[in-house]
Amino acid sequence: MTMPSDSANSPAPSMGWIDACAPRATRPWLHLARADKPIGFWLLMWPCWWSTALASDGWPDPVLLGLFLIGAIVMRTAGCVINDIMDRDFDAQVERTKTRPLASGAISLTGALIYLVLMLLAGLAVLVQLDRAAILIGAASLGLVGLYPYMKRITYWPQLFLGLTFNWGALVGWAAVRGDLSLTPLLLYAGCVCWTVGYDTIYAHQDKADDIRIGVKSTALALGDRTKPVVALFYGVFLTALIAAGATVGLAWPFYAALVAASAHLVWQVTTAELNTPTSCMKRFVSNGQVGFLVFVAIVLGQIIAA
Repeated sequence: MTMPSDSANSPAPSMGWIDACAPRATRPWLHLARADKPIGFWLLMWPCWWSTALASDGWPDPVLLGLFLIGAIVMRTAGCVINDIMDRDFDAQVERTKTRPLASGAISLTGALIYLVLMLLAGLAVLVQLDRAAILIGAASLGLVGLYPYMKRITYWPQLFLGLTFNWGALVGWAAVRGDLSLTPLLLYAGCVCWTVGYDTIYAHQDKADDIRIGVKSTALALGDRTKPVVALFYGVFLTALIAAGATVGLAWPFYAALVAASAHLVWQVTTAELNTPTSCMKRFVSNGQVGFLVFVAIVLGQIIAA
């Protein structure tokens, strides 16, 4: 599945552990998978884990959590490949992305397509381990995955479409436990969409100048100086939807208490983000992995006490 940090505006491969430690032949493929930027699969995984925990009585099934972790890594990689195939011409024009494997020619289009097929097959292998309802719901996301890379070309709100695509696991996790859908996962899904719009809008502020130059649209350009209040609104809806989802399954008081920490973190993001400073935007974006952990702990504690 596509990642906000895997769009046309992602940072160029850095001199991290890949370039320092990995065998030379594997480096382009690891960079293509963003193996040195794990925030991508964390943000893809957390809605799956939240939904699984909400659907469970007490502790969530560790086998399911493991499957969703593997699935997030595999599908995040597939999303990276799809984005880089679609955006290779854009990437070649942006300073931070021109050294990406496809944009620089380190990996051929044919090689990337083969890699994509392998990742999709691996994702299918994970998906078929789930309940039949979860399989059908998971398969339904492929249309969104295929359409997302085009959204930045036609609308100033590609972040909204990203949210619809990227948080599909909130539906799959519930179905994997309960075998159906209900109001709870729908509330969670709606909230997660708002969460993604918020953090990816902050992220998109890193490349406003390049986006204007090459014709890429984003909520950062659409909102401009109104970004902070609008992001705060989206984060508020996210938290409200989380509270409502928790209430529908009868989570105990630790859930609501622990959400205070997640709320404080989101307030920190909005109030301290320097939208004209790329490093500040990136730091706030990456910190959403911590939000994911805090919300997961809140749900699990609420379930354990309620049980």
